[in-house]
Formats: sequence, C-alpha cells, structure tokens
Amino acid sequence: MAHPENPLIVQSDKTILLDVHAPLADEARTAIIAFSELEKSPEHIHTYTVTPLSLWNAAAAGWTVAQVEAVLRQFSRYELPAGILKNFAETMRRFGKITLSARDEAAAAVRENDENSGLGLLLLRIEDSEVFTEIDALKSLKKYLFPVDGGFALKLENRGTVKWELIKHGWPVHDRAPLADGENLDMDLREGTGASGRPWTLRDYQKEAAEAVFGKNARISNLGLGFGVIALPCGSGKTIVGMAAMAMLKTNTLILTTNVAAIHQWRDELLDKTTLTKEQIAEYSGAKKATAGVTIATYQILTWRPEKSASFPHFELFRARPWGLIIYDEVHLLPAPVFRVTAELQTVRRLGLTATLIREDGEEDSVFCLVGPKRYDVPWKELEAKGWIAEAICMEIRLNMPDALKIAYFSASKREKYRIASENPAKIDTVIDLIAHHPDDHIIVIGQYLDQLTILAEKLSAPLITGKTSNRKREIIYDDFRKGKTSIIVVSKVANFAIDLPDASMAIQVSGSFGSRQEEAQRLGRILRPKKKSSFFYTLVSRYTIEEDFAANRQKFLAEQGYKYTIKNWE
Repeated sequence: MAHPENPLIVQSDKTILLDVHAPLADEARTAIIAFSELEKSPEHIHTYTVTPLSLWNAAAAGWTVAQVEAVLRQFSRYELPAGILKNFAETMRRFGKITLSARDEAAAAVRENDENSGLGLLLLRIEDSEVFTEIDALKSLKKYLFPVDGGFALKLENRGTVKWELIKHGWPVHDRAPLADGENLDMDLREGTGASGRPWTLRDYQKEAAEAVFGKNARISNLGLGFGVIALPCGSGKTIVGMAAMAMLKTNTLILTTNVAAIHQWRDELLDKTTLTKEQIAEYSGAKKATAGVTIATYQILTWRPEKSASFPHFELFRARPWGLIIYDEVHLLPAPVFRVTAELQTVRRLGLTATLIREDGEEDSVFCLVGPKRYDVPWKELEAKGWIAEAICMEIRLNMPDALKIAYFSASKREKYRIASENPAKIDTVIDLIAHHPDDHIIVIGQYLDQLTILAEKLSAPLITGKTSNRKREIIYDDFRKGKTSIIVVSKVANFAIDLPDASMAIQVSGSFGSRQEEAQRLGRILRPKKKSSFFYTLVSRYTIEEDFAANRQKFLAEQGYKYTIKNWE
C-alpha cells in the first residue's frame, strides 16, 4: 500500500531517496542517519546509501534489524523492495559473528598445545563453521592466527592488526577482550563554576555521549565497551565530553590533537573545568617534550621523522607511561602512520572525537576497528533547536568570472581551473560588500590560497594567519579576536580545526580544498558557539566553472545535518 505523504523511497540498490518537501522529512532524516550515509543533496530529493559500515556502526550502537525495519516501514512511501531487509539483516549480523574474548578463555583453549602455552593470548571466537573456514583460508592472517576449539588464538600484540585485516574482508570484530586500567589519576569535574569563575554545567547529551562509550560506571569492566567515536557538532562541547570521560576513568590520559593552539585550549579547559593542576598536565610538541598524568600532543610531532625512510622517533610517547585512556581529537584527521600504533594499543581505552566521520582517504573502516565504532551522535539541527549551538544561515554566492580570465580558464588543466576559479578577483569586492552589511558581526574570512588571502587582509586591514604564522602570534591574534580588539581575521586552512572562537558569528569561505565535506563541517563549526543571534555562513563560488561541482559536494554535508542553504547569483 502506498503512502504518498511519506518522505522515503527505499530502492533495491540500497539507496534511500528523501523527499525534503514531505511533511515528515526532518523526522525521517534524523531516523535514517543512524544506519545510512548521505550521497547526493540537490534541491528536492536527497539520496542516502546503506553501506556495510553504516549498518555495523548502527549494530555497535545497539540498533537491531527490527529497529531498522521499523524506521523504513514507518517513513516509506511504497512497499519495501523484496529481499532488501534480508540483505540488511545479513550484513548487520556479521557484527557479532566474530568476537574477541578474554585471554583466560584463549589460554584454556590451547592448554594442550605446548608450542603456544604460556603466551599472552586472546580467543577469536567463531561459532559458525562456514565463517571459520573462510577466515582460516585468508593468507594475510596465517601468521597471526592458529586454530583452537571455538575459533583461533592470537597474541595480544596482534589484536589490532587482526581486526584491521578482518574488516577489510567484510568481517567486523566485536571486541570483548579486557582493557588495561592504566595508572590511577585522581581528578573530578568542577561542575557549577570553573576555576575562572565562569559558570558551566555538564549537558545531558555530553554525559550520555561519555556513558555510551564507557558505560555508566566506567571503572567497572564493561566488556564490549571502553572504546568508540563520538560525533558532535563543532561548538557543542566535544572537549567537555573528553573531560567527562577522564573524570569517569580517573587514569593517566594521552590526548592527541591537531596543533599547538589546540593543545593550549585543552590545557586551559582542563585547568578551568577539572581539579587537575598545572603540574599534572604536560605538553608534547615541537617546542616542549614533557609527559605527565595528562599529556597533550599533536599529530604532527608524532608523525615527524628526520627523513622519509626513517622510523618515527616520537612514537615512543605511546609507551612512555601506563596510559589508561587515549583521546583522539578530530579523529577523522588521524594520520595514516598513527594507525600502525593504534593497532598495537588495543588494550588501552580509546575515545575518538569528531564533527564528521568522513575521511578524505576513505579509511572510515580503520577508525571503526582501531579506535572504535560510532557510539553516539546528535543531529546538528537538534542541538540548534535546543539552543546548544547557534542557528546558522547558509548561503552560496555565485559570481561571474571576468572576461579577461575566461580564455586562461578554458585552456587550463582541471587543477589549474579550480585555482583560477577559486581566486576569481570578483570575490575580493564581494567580501568587502558582505562585511559592510554585517557591521556588528565578528567575522572570519577563510580560504585556501595565500596570494588571495594576503590581498584580502590588506584590503580589510585585518590580521592574517597562515601556516607561516608563529604559534605565539596566532594566539595573540585569536585572543584579540575573542576580546573584541579586532572584529575581522583572515585565515588559511590552518584554522580549520580545533580553534575556539566563541564570538565568531560570520564566516566567508572564499576558497577550499576541492569540495571537502570534512572541511565544510569544520569551517561551519567555527561560528556555531551558542549566542543570542543567528550566525551566517557564506561560500563564494565562480559561476559556470568547476568550482560549482566541488561546491555541490560540500553542500552534501550541510544537507546531511539538516541545514537549508540558498544559492544567490551576485550581480
């Protein structure tokens, strides 16, 4: 029976079409993002795809096949395609077919095997004989696994490597093996009033997020928990979720983040909102290399090496102390070399924080198995409706290319076309016009190309932050912006991540990284700190150029989060 007022059309190719004009469109979008991924988002019909990874994330978060079916039947306009629910069920049931069990079970399973007795072992439990045969045939795992009753035994140090290999072959592992507690670190949250005297409180969703990863009593072993990813909007307090987890676990913690400014933000928040002292917090960066009960490091220092063929000398930080928790800030940026170490660190509790799990290298499945599955997320618009993040008005402004540049544009390579379109000189005057219409806003002008940003900074008499700006100068500029000494700053992509500018209420994006949805999330997030007024997010795009194609990809992110954006031709 057809229900023409319903918003979803479920198709046999595992895509779901969402009619954004249907009465229940917002409710349906919120329901399906738990087990699907947005692919296309033009004006009227959005396309979502149900993938194995999206279903495994749902299963890890506690979703059942029956719940997925109930959502699809509730919102579907037509009868569901024959066989599609069976396919979803088979995929979701793969999560749980293979489990990792405690070492004592593995030791018991090999007690009669002299060659392996006495080793630190885990049991890869596989009760299905067909699955066992398939895994036994994988050549890439021969050196890590040996058959025992109930599955395979493996050494503790191969825990992550085996999980990584198995997910590449379509088998997510439900890891229920115990985790190390690490060295004790006594700390609590200063709820009510921080050390700075500013009032604050742990929000319900922040507490729920931490508990979704570690359980309501984190200090009691919760098999199958203790690791995972939290996806929350920029400005919604992901750092506080991390601090809540630390207060629950009370253990030595290593925090990895994107840059030195982010290190200092974490330090300041910890000192303000927890009982930790300065002596209990250390910085590990290019400038300082200390460790303490809480150590905050950058991804850059960890992946530095003297030459391409050399090893990574700072990986020793992962073994410097008996860590009980590792927090991966902006986990979607986790560098590929660090995946090697996260494969070794499977006995340590892990928390990934991100606004979006989209990775430009397509390694979302590596985050799933090595850091953890997505345990908790909240739609951006839901937090906006409750006042926890600012309302954002999003607009794409399309500009004509000057005639003088058109010949050069049409004869250029694809990459050169993108740069020519991105640096369209008409954008300079448009930025000036937009700023003139927003005299009371705190404004960030952000882009990709330094020549363009230098011109803008000069025209606007605004400070410029690029990769060449020293950390000290960056912090002075950011501090002046926070205090209102300057209301406009011009920044390159170095400001995409982990920068707390609570008063920023307008962003103008003049150029970006080839349509990166990840970048769109971070740039929008710069203006979402809660405030009494709406925030504005403008993107400038050259009309009839390749830049329009890349802009369409970025718009997927806005649509995925429920934002409506308008397109305006600027004359």
